[in-house]
Amino acid sequence: MDPAQWLADYRDRLEKVAHNARAASADLREVKASASSSRGEVTVTVNGGGVLKEVRLTPAARKLDADALGALIVVTSQEAQRRASARMAEVMADYLGEGEALAEITQHLPAGVAQ
Repeated sequence: MDPAQWLADYRDRLEKVAHNARAASADLREVKASASSSRGEVTVTVNGGGVLKEVRLTPAARKLDADALGALIVVTSQEAQRRASARMAEVMADYLGEGEALAEITQHLPAGVAQ
């Protein structure tokens, strides 16, 4: 192969990888997930990293004692985090495809996230 052509092809591949990395990064920044308690007293939203962004309580939440409400918020937050992790894995699968790279990422996700 002509060295100039090889270099041009290599540059094109690097540009494609860089473009895909920027697109993946943008998509990952947009990931968020919500979960609601089974009776709807609590709704929690987290970002792609699982960081709590919003907690909404309905009037029914006021009828719970403090310990029960706290536990419900924790359980609901964990479900939102699980959903966010699953969405992060989906986004990465779109860019990486199935294989070792994706497996390396998904092995660190919380239990219960499809790997």
